[in-house]
Amino acid sequence: MEGFVDFTNRCQGRDQLFRATQYTCMLLSYLIENKADKKKLVMKLKRLESSMSSGRKMFRLGNMVHALVAARKTAELPHVVPRFCLTASNLTRALYFMCDAVLWVRSVGLQPDIDKPKWSNWASKCYYYSVLLNLARDWYEISWRLEQAAQEEKAKENSCWYKHDEELNCVKCDGSRGFLPLLFQILKRNPPLLLDLVKNLCDLSGPLDTLGIYKTNPGVIGFCGVLSSLVGILTLASPHLKLKQ
Repeated sequence: MEGFVDFTNRCQGRDQLFRATQYTCMLLSYLIENKADKKKLVMKLKRLESSMSSGRKMFRLGNMVHALVAARKTAELPHVVPRFCLTASNLTRALYFMCDAVLWVRSVGLQPDIDKPKWSNWASKCYYYSVLLNLARDWYEISWRLEQAAQEEKAKENSCWYKHDEELNCVKCDGSRGFLPLLFQILKRNPPLLLDLVKNLCDLSGPLDTLGIYKTNPGVIGFCGVLSSLVGILTLASPHLKLKQ
């Protein structure tokens, strides 16, 4: 089982490259589709996008096992909120990969009578819930760091009363900051958390549009997909930038 997981891990880099290419084609075709002299190029980009999507489905065939193993590991985390969020996220992601495999079986003609809209809707829902759970985990990490920073600010303020010229002069430190500046400082000091938050927010655009929760356009979905893929490639190339469990 562990050997199989190691093998699928090595395929993640290839999947991220295919994903970046797929969404780059989507973004470019959206940007030039209204230009009359670019119709042939738009058709080529859309065919390449479709090929990348089909290739990714094949690469993801074994990822359901990887997600289940990841769920087993996260179920042993010491803290309740990360344990729940990550385990539930991995389980819903496993369901997503199962739906994705069924759609691949239909796309290659092995089972053409499969109800594609129904399975696509289920896949989108599973992916959507998985991303929401990852965002909940990110917010827990941010809240925990915000609470720590608030305690540090309070301790700093209490230590900023001092004696000057043998007289007590209460001088308050200019240390109290608003929520947004504090949030910015926390994310700046924690690149893995920032990258994970950006990736999860970008990953929301696809299922939000597919499920009709918030309609956008292929340009927005393509841009978010490219950005998310670049973050994924970066964290694979530099593991220290991946948010630890």
